[in-house]
Amino acid sequence: MQEPTGGQGEFVVVATPIGNLEDLSPRARSVLASADIVYCEDTRRTRVLFSACGITPRGRLRSLREHNEMAESVEVVERVSAGAVVALVSDAGTPGISDPGRRVVAAVAQAGLRVSTTPGPSAVVAALSISGLDTERFVMEGFVPRRAGERRARFSQWTTEARTIVFYESPQRLVATLGELADQFGERRVVVARELTKFHEQVVRGSLAEVATYWAEGDVRGEVVVVLEGAAPVATPDEAVRDALERRLATGETVRDAVSAVAEELRVAHRIAYDVALRIRSERGA
Repeated sequence: MQEPTGGQGEFVVVATPIGNLEDLSPRARSVLASADIVYCEDTRRTRVLFSACGITPRGRLRSLREHNEMAESVEVVERVSAGAVVALVSDAGTPGISDPGRRVVAAVAQAGLRVSTTPGPSAVVAALSISGLDTERFVMEGFVPRRAGERRARFSQWTTEARTIVFYESPQRLVATLGELADQFGERRVVVARELTKFHEQVVRGSLAEVATYWAEGDVRGEVVVVLEGAAPVATPDEAVRDALERRLATGETVRDAVSAVAEELRVAHRIAYDVALRIRSERGA
């Protein structure tokens, strides 16, 4: 077990707006204004944010992208070890969530240095929160693969995934992806959120087939988050046996006849069907 040591610097993961710049929190602004160094996914995008918020870069911006993240992690660790306050931002939202940042966070934490956050905007949570679908349990899938074989494999994994599924998709592939999902998952509900918090924000809800048809008729642009309903719970063998027995018993069949018919129909052991039938009879007080 490793805890951050005292008297050193700090690495701060800063969430920035996903669209509306007013969503930058006062604490996030304060951290970005005072940090010794700010690592950015794109320094040009961060300069725009700084300008809008009245923050002066003062030569503090450094690029941290997927291709140089491992190399820059060494420098970040050195800076924080030396007592610097180093901030990390992505182009929009929370760094490390389908954006660069995860590796450098892991490197700083592994070095026993302090990692903290100024939480805030996240396209994943924003879309999920307004979807109307189950939010108790969900899974984030990032961007779905582009290659057909990899996409089929990913979608196949979702066949029995009971949790709500959140993923990103490019505007160019959205219609094709929704069509593939509609073919595979039928009438599952889906929500497509486009340009969240921006002027042209759009949220479309319906079945996969309905939403696929809607987007096929228009021009899709901007950032897209898709929230897909999870698979319906699959009945356990015991539940399936119970349902079948109750239907037969309700028509007046004897326990013996119902058990024999269900055991043959569902291809389960006669003993299992009989045990379930006894529980049903006990519950009914018969």
